[in-house]
Amino acid sequence: MKAARHAMILDLIETFNIETQDDLAMRLKDRGINVTQATVSRDIKELRLIKVLADDGGYKYATVDKAEAGMKERFVRIFSNSVISITSAANLIIIKTISGTGSAAGEAIDSLRWSEVAGTLAGDNTVFVAIKDVKSVPELVKRFNAMLKQ
Repeated sequence: MKAARHAMILDLIETFNIETQDDLAMRLKDRGINVTQATVSRDIKELRLIKVLADDGGYKYATVDKAEAGMKERFVRIFSNSVISITSAANLIIIKTISGTGSAAGEAIDSLRWSEVAGTLAGDNTVFVAIKDVKSVPELVKRFNAMLKQ
């Protein structure tokens, strides 16, 4: 029963902008599942649902994965709008940005979770990207340049 309810909750939050636990309980009831507020609260916690900004300006429940995907898209846009140049030296990729956007570009890179990246260090207008294997650097430079064209 619980697994079916969880599956239905995931379907509901994907289909509708569900803003509150009461909204979710009502949608479940409409589908023949009567739940208490405490049950809905536990389900939200177990499913690791969070509130994110909806297209209409309100808030809605979403899975962490969906929220991260939305943030990733935003960070990629910020990255592509702020980068001035990309160069490399040994296992480092050095990304120059518009003044004040280095941290946002660094966060964009971190959100990509590329396995080849050991870490980033961002300043006001520069991001250093440490690459685990120097052989991966040319491919990653190509990927970063491709992001600029998005």
